[in-house]
Amino acid sequence: MTDPSHPLKRRIYFDHAATSWPKALQVAKAMSDFIQNNGASAGRGVSRSSQAADEIVTTLRRQLMQAIDAPSLDSISFHSSGTAALNAAIFGLCRPGDHIVTTAAEHNSVLRPLEYLRTTQGITVTIVPVDSTGHITAEEILAAVDEKPTRMVVMSGASNVTGFALPVVDIGQALSSTSTIVVSDAAQSFGWMPIDVQDACIDVLATPAHKASGGPLGIACLYVHPTLHDEIRPTLFGGTGSQSESLEMPIKMPGKLEAGSLNVPAIAGWSAALKQWPNAQSIVSSEHRTYLCRRLYDAVSGHSNLTVIGSSSDIPIASVYHPMIEATELAIILDTEFAIESRAGLHCAAAIHRHLNTPPSGLLRLSAGPETGDNDFNSLHQALKEISFEQ
Repeated sequence: MTDPSHPLKRRIYFDHAATSWPKALQVAKAMSDFIQNNGASAGRGVSRSSQAADEIVTTLRRQLMQAIDAPSLDSISFHSSGTAALNAAIFGLCRPGDHIVTTAAEHNSVLRPLEYLRTTQGITVTIVPVDSTGHITAEEILAAVDEKPTRMVVMSGASNVTGFALPVVDIGQALSSTSTIVVSDAAQSFGWMPIDVQDACIDVLATPAHKASGGPLGIACLYVHPTLHDEIRPTLFGGTGSQSESLEMPIKMPGKLEAGSLNVPAIAGWSAALKQWPNAQSIVSSEHRTYLCRRLYDAVSGHSNLTVIGSSSDIPIASVYHPMIEATELAIILDTEFAIESRAGLHCAAAIHRHLNTPPSGLLRLSAGPETGDNDFNSLHQALKEISFEQ
């Protein structure tokens, strides 16, 4: 094994599902330029600096509108995180007594708000299970939808544990003629896979900046279809820079969901990240994404006593476990002995682990990024080989 204190030891990053790294230099530059040369609060003044800040915000709204084919600019609101955006959607659109359908593949940013509403407002929640490999079909989800009708189906674009895509498009199109609201948590899918909310009939979509799309922490967007603009209720109240004479929140989108000063430095950084995309809908081609998924699966497969969950996935995430070494210990060994950074545990998605029959300590998750190279995959494979005491 290599010496972890060696000054030339290279950091090998396999934790992109948590947050992408490194960010493009243009992202850091855009953020720094705004902080050093502008610094104004958007929507809060008529100075040239404030107007320039407004333009940065509008530019990113337009980029995101184009990236997901949203029908209008005011359908895009900004939030402090993907969790905050999902909270705005779930709390803003659910009503007491509603029936909500979701899946066991969801992150706690979906499951915890729903559990809170279940215990405080009497909503009923149906959590559709996944199979032992983490897969779920559209038919299984649709079978849980009531004719009462079900108020909302909320589901991930892709699992943050297995990397498998969920059938969001099939669900959206199947429910397009109903009143059921289709909500997509695109935290893992945005950037990796093209998303067209109009073609997929997705009513609401939330995504943070800092994962596959290459942006910074601290900013996220929420897309809300125009037919829901009057229906969604604000969950955060305060100044918006408009209608200050009223004690009530603005009634128009996106202002009704954007109380407080926007994080313009992060907005500038996300805008710079999206400008690096080779096309408007994904950070890599589908061919390169498939290549990354296959290389990652091959790197973690075939090792003694190391079990891989499922097969090659839809986005480059692979989770494994060892019967004698807990996931956290595996992550520590990879980091200290091989400079390979990963993620261990339940990944804020405990429900899926119960169906995958994982150990109590959870799984070791490895996730690649757009620029993960052959040397990185080879290093990971060799490290896991040494940990497994293979010849």
